[in-house]
Amino acid sequence: MKEPSVSLDQRFADAMGQLLGPDFPAEIGLAVSGGGDSMAMLYLAHNWSHVWGVRLHVVTVDHGLRAEAADEAAMVAGECRVLGWPHATLRWHWDGQGNLMEAARKGRLAVISGWCTERGLRHVAMAHTRNDLAETFLMRLKRGSGLEGLAAMAPKRSISCENRPELTVLRPCLGMRREELRHYLTVLKGRWVEDPTNENPAFERARMRGALSLLAEEGIDVDILAATAERLRDERLAVNARADGICATIVRQRHGALFVETDSFAEMELATQRRVLIAALRHISGAGHPPRAEAVERLRNRVVSGGGGTLSGCEVAQSRDRFVVFREFNAVAQTETRVGEGRPWDKRWNVIAPRYQGLPIRALGDDGWQQIAARRPDSLTHAIARSLPAVWRGDTVLTCPGVDLDGYGSGSDVQWREMPFFPFHLSH
Repeated sequence: MKEPSVSLDQRFADAMGQLLGPDFPAEIGLAVSGGGDSMAMLYLAHNWSHVWGVRLHVVTVDHGLRAEAADEAAMVAGECRVLGWPHATLRWHWDGQGNLMEAARKGRLAVISGWCTERGLRHVAMAHTRNDLAETFLMRLKRGSGLEGLAAMAPKRSISCENRPELTVLRPCLGMRREELRHYLTVLKGRWVEDPTNENPAFERARMRGALSLLAEEGIDVDILAATAERLRDERLAVNARADGICATIVRQRHGALFVETDSFAEMELATQRRVLIAALRHISGAGHPPRAEAVERLRNRVVSGGGGTLSGCEVAQSRDRFVVFREFNAVAQTETRVGEGRPWDKRWNVIAPRYQGLPIRALGDDGWQQIAARRPDSLTHAIARSLPAVWRGDTVLTCPGVDLDGYGSGSDVQWREMPFFPFHLSH
């Protein structure tokens, strides 16, 4: 184990310098749960901030899943008062849908993003460690993940939640082991709490922590697994750069869909085919994570054999010399926003239409298709059109991308804007 205190402080300062330098922001956020990793990060950041003059804002998310969570948030708030930093406790409630741990992760990011936006913060630090890299590697390995899943999370990641400004997540403790951070806390006589879910075998990550103890007996320890994940992260950057260049030449974005040249796709290496397909699915669905590797492989096989299918709320169908990836109608049939609300429809579409202020934006569907069919743009098919957004007044379609039925012509006062396809500009 490396010597504590001063050396860990210096390693933290070096990491923050690499993540933020040379021009540090005046203020940053810290996500602190009260566990050992995040409390160590709080004390490290406190010491660092006094050297570099950066003001800290601390936030704790109470997921409402354990009775002790409120007391843990109060403990963090108390430590922040002693250290002289403002603290906020945010609450998130699970709706009972989907995987609990994944829902909690997404919910935590969403509420932290909103909190940062309210305070004008553009950066938030989180206390992921080398142990987290190793545990995640094993979890993804169990699922049969490829390069994308096995590659380590990045020290810096930009995220965008709902319609808020982009937020940069910093992970300055990725080079540190959990034991080092606990030792640092012990030396400082710092406070922290142990979350019992970390030892609960009902949760996959807890089981992986147990598996790491067994693997360490064979010489496969946290550092080896974390280093492997980091090397794969470097490899992923190179492979993504190649796939990004290919997408620029064989993928066209039109009418809310992505059209991929079939012959060129078939000539690629299998790994590149998978990456292009995953990128298209993630863009159309707005999903934060790729689908399971097995499902992607089944769909890829069907595509290169001249077929199609559905995955991640998307449809894939053949169209002459291309295959097209577009939104599955059932995935957006109940999606509704309003003009001027400031929230993208289906995470991808915005409309500027002052004369339609406050009117609903819903999927075009079959009823809308009947109204626009005679005036649809070339190559806009019924299957693709059904899942496009449209502004409605009652049962009447007023406009959808490429079509204006309100008698005003295609004037510039109605503008549909779709999120552009940047396939590999996301980091993890």
